[in-house]
Amino acid sequence: MARRPRIELAGYYHIINRGVAQMPIFKEAADYEQFEELMCSTMKNYGITLHNYCLMSNHYHLLIETSRENLSKFMRQLGMNYAIYFNKKYHCSGHLWQGRFKSWYVTDEAYLYTLMLYIEQNPLKANMVKSLEDYPYSSYHYFLEKQIPECLQNAWIVQNHGKDSDAIKEMLNSKVDSSVLQELKTASSLVEAPNIDKKPDINKLTKIFSEIQDKKERNRQIVKAYDKDYSQHMIAKVLGISQQAVYGIIKRNRK
Repeated sequence: MARRPRIELAGYYHIINRGVAQMPIFKEAADYEQFEELMCSTMKNYGITLHNYCLMSNHYHLLIETSRENLSKFMRQLGMNYAIYFNKKYHCSGHLWQGRFKSWYVTDEAYLYTLMLYIEQNPLKANMVKSLEDYPYSSYHYFLEKQIPECLQNAWIVQNHGKDSDAIKEMLNSKVDSSVLQELKTASSLVEAPNIDKKPDINKLTKIFSEIQDKKERNRQIVKAYDKDYSQHMIAKVLGISQQAVYGIIKRNRK
């Protein structure tokens, strides 16, 4: 069965991604910290605002806001960068992620509010901690600090509650109505997406590279193709080189 087209609208999204076969994607503190660093730097590069996040051992939740239709490109970059780090560190090969990330478009303020509570309360519901302040790998404890990290300075909670820790605690510890959350998810899945048939043409990409002889021009066209939503996998396939080589060319030519 063909994959359903990904909805790509500017706005708020709830993102979930999991390790393949439910395997851990974070094994020690350094892994969580590396993901946080990659997440924040990649968001900055793609103009994406982070509102809330929670990293669990075998999956993660993000509540983000996009200003352009670049969600898939951002997620592809983040997922690939972390997979390279993880596989190199633990001498693994193959896929790290279960598959395509799951995303829900946030359709209204009620959904947005409910999601904030749901995401932050994940460690509590999993009986990993007795208090949200005790979990180090979510946005919750950052909201209570005097110095908010750059990555979260534009978060909804910071913009609306500032450094009022009592108000933040009261809000994020409120009870989540799971039935309301499910209804909102269902409603969000009915949002109609424009231009869903628009996708990169591999034949056009093949023609572009078949006419290039100079290596510098090839590298310039690799970056250009990637910016036009051609995946690194597709570019590598057309050129007959590894995806890792394509990633390196894009990274070097953007410095």
